Amino acid sequence: MYYRAKKVFILIVLHTFLISVALSCILPFFWMVNSSFKTEKEFMDDHGLKIATNPHWENYRILVVEKQFWLYFLNSLFYTFITVFLIVIISSLAAFAFSRLQFPGKNVIFFMFLAAMMIPLPAGFVPLYVLLNKVHLINRSGYVLAMVNMGLSLSIYLLKTFFDQLPRDLEDAARIDGCNRLQIWWNVGMPLVAPALGVVIVFNALNVWNEFVLASLMFTDDRLMPLQVALMEIYHRNIVAHSLIMAALTIAALPIILLYLSMQKHFIKGLTATEVVG
Repeated sequence: MYYRAKKVFILIVLHTFLISVALSCILPFFWMVNSSFKTEKEFMDDHGLKIATNPHWENYRILVVEKQFWLYFLNSLFYTFITVFLIVIISSLAAFAFSRLQFPGKNVIFFMFLAAMMIPLPAGFVPLYVLLNKVHLINRSGYVLAMVNMGLSLSIYLLKTFFDQLPRDLEDAARIDGCNRLQIWWNVGMPLVAPALGVVIVFNALNVWNEFVLASLMFTDDRLMPLQVALMEIYHRNIVAHSLIMAALTIAALPIILLYLSMQKHFIKGLTATEVVG
């Protein structure tokens, strides 16, 4: 009886803690969305604490029509998609090679990738900008290449741990069926490391979507700016338009939330499997 009561008490404390953490994340988001549907006067009267019974869509119309918010939104979608796509392809090929192939200097090269994870990212922004400026790759191309480079080390490490766990029998069976190395990587390896790919996609999409410092350095053309830089510009130009800023933040948050919800199963499975492997 004592042990059962102790177990129930621990579960109550644990669930209370988890619920409080969940509420601390959900309530600010709800407050932001609720405030975006209010006029500036309504926001100042109740500071966004009351539920908007009469939704005010004017803030979203202003962002889309007058502020050209859709342009920056599409820019970020493009940068995020192309960057994550390149990271998935390059890192999965590299991880498969590190896991399955034998070549001179394999361990040294892999440890160099691991060492790159210990370098603070902002420390390389200035030399990176100077290098890309010298080769005339500022704006879109340079930004995408820089973000791909930033996401490769962790992605290769995560995927390699999964490729290492795949049984050799599957690879041998595929080779007997006539598959070459690339076909084994695509038809055998990639489907089996789907949980790790979910982690790689969500992590890198979040990094690219939320990147601000490097983006503010790389872009000289305002029409090519990603969403986060545009949000700062909107804030500076409309510093007293709180409800308008909340609408902009709501639009900026939705794609990442939808991406996580769509890949939640693979993401959680990939994280837990990574812990077991480690």
